[in-house]
Amino acid sequence: MWKVQRAEDSGLVVLLVSGRIEREHLTQLHEVFAAETNNQNFILDMSEVRLVDQASIAFLSRYEANGAQLRNCPPYIREWIERDRRTESGH
Repeated sequence: MWKVQRAEDSGLVVLLVSGRIEREHLTQLHEVFAAETNNQNFILDMSEVRLVDQASIAFLSRYEANGAQLRNCPPYIREWIERDRRTESGH
């Protein structure tokens, strides 16, 4: 399970996500992101994310590609996101 806390940093919305992000949570997580940010660019602080699955990697990759900043992204998640992007682009 996951939890989201909202804060602000220099006028940008910061969402601190903690816990596990898995496929069955993505629709609900998307709804929380949209409600908390009014669909603006935002910072997703991932310092307390403990586990993600492959569907979550694609989800996070799309958010970052659309302007969200992934802050404190664990190295293994960053590596998977980069791999996902290379796969999407055909490289």
